[in-house]
Amino acid sequence: MKSSLFSRYTCFVLSILLALASLALSPQQPWFWLPTILFGCLSALGIYDLTQQRHAICRNYPIIGRLRFFFEFIRPEIRQYLLEEDNAQIPFSRTQRTLVYRRAKNEMGDKPFGTQLDVYQTGYECIGHSMRPVTASDPTSFRVAIGGPDCRQPYSASIFNISAMSFGALSANAIRALNLGAAKGNFYHDTGEGSISRYHREHGGDLVWELGSGYFGCRTADGHFDPQRFAEQAKSPQVKMIEIKLSQGAKPGHGGILPAKKVDAEIAATRGVPEGEDCISPASHSAFTTPVEMMHFIQQLRELSGGKPVGFKLCIGHPWEFVAIAKAMLHTQILPDFIVVDGKEGGTGAAPLELSNYMGMPLREGLLFVHNTLVGCGLRDKVRVGASGKIISAFDIASVLVLGADWVNSARGFMFAVGCIQSQSCHTNHCPTGVATQDPLRQKALVVPNKAERVYHFHQNTVKALAEMLAAAGVSRPEQLTSHHMLRRITSTEIKVYADIYYYLEPGALLEEEIKSDFYARMWRMATPNSFDQAISLPA
Repeated sequence: MKSSLFSRYTCFVLSILLALASLALSPQQPWFWLPTILFGCLSALGIYDLTQQRHAICRNYPIIGRLRFFFEFIRPEIRQYLLEEDNAQIPFSRTQRTLVYRRAKNEMGDKPFGTQLDVYQTGYECIGHSMRPVTASDPTSFRVAIGGPDCRQPYSASIFNISAMSFGALSANAIRALNLGAAKGNFYHDTGEGSISRYHREHGGDLVWELGSGYFGCRTADGHFDPQRFAEQAKSPQVKMIEIKLSQGAKPGHGGILPAKKVDAEIAATRGVPEGEDCISPASHSAFTTPVEMMHFIQQLRELSGGKPVGFKLCIGHPWEFVAIAKAMLHTQILPDFIVVDGKEGGTGAAPLELSNYMGMPLREGLLFVHNTLVGCGLRDKVRVGASGKIISAFDIASVLVLGADWVNSARGFMFAVGCIQSQSCHTNHCPTGVATQDPLRQKALVVPNKAERVYHFHQNTVKALAEMLAAAGVSRPEQLTSHHMLRRITSTEIKVYADIYYYLEPGALLEEEIKSDFYARMWRMATPNSFDQAISLPA
């Protein structure tokens, strides 16, 4: 007992004794006032720790118990810079981040001595190469035409673009750098649901306007959709496409919030919300409540925008809900021009841990399901499909192209390109590199012309690497890549091509009288175009 008390209060008692000793000696040596003040403050802190009621560890270990909070505070940096393994993906590995940094700086990304990956570990993936490689194509030609028969202003998108990140979540300088880089590289910049700010417009880069459930930039005073305000912004030549956000992979079904401390006068004006109050995105849209109503909303947006491509983004949750949307397409003959599938591994500025860890379908399964459903309904050739969710390398792009994507978007990859160091402080307004903060002083550190060049080079070098991978596989175009080109290790002794791992529906298979797949047959019976709810109750 005595030993325990001694260890607990040693620091506190020593602080008092040293404060008294230095105080006694200070008349003889004036500089002794410094330790007197220091140890006096520590003694006062110890007294406070003993009397406060919030932290039990400080009551039991006055002064020294504070070290726990200090080490907890610096733990992420110690782990990232000193302890993290090169290939530990939490959420992005050092190897992945280094790849982006090098490509963004236009530096050589070659590595000596061979791969650091364990190629015999279950889950390892690779692309099969050809005995007769072809000449690599011009990567600037890797573009996707988006726009169906009802679209009067189709858009030619790059195969690799900037995913949705709002002004407010990102700083003004980060938005400027991203858009300037996109303008130089001829790829698009998704606004995120925070609407179009003046920083999106400064450099004239192509924009995809994401329309979330808060209808920021085109909302009424009570938060509903305002057609007139939407038309005013959507007809801007800089806006190339409209994307309705149904859900986000990192927090599906949750909506969103921009904390009040980030909602300054400029963000409030951009979004059309009160300054200094939490900016809430509802979990669901008020402009439609059924799949059929959603199709009519898509048609309305297409007309109001002057015939521009209109689509939607979602993370797959209940499969029958997407099948209901597909049935609504067939029922109304109104088709979205595109669908972007977001995976649960996608990023966010802030999300409840349970949602980011345990809600939503991962990208690959969600993407293949959307692709299969459209194929089964005979609609795949009429609707383009994009993919987003932890995509930063050429291999990442290739691995989702074979599952049905026409193009990809990346958010955190481009954040790394503008200087993000994965400090994971996006929600605190204390981003150390000025990327995800509204602090004027912090974001001044982000020099727009320099970071815009990095955005441009990251895009350019990644698409170039994709062209080289395709050439090694014996194909010259991204659309020629199939599920027979990609391989995955199933066990320590077996590798299979994707075509033998995943199930692919035949065109029109869901319209047949008998659907061969039990899963898709069940989802088809559960879905109705008139509701997102289950059409029938199946036995447990």
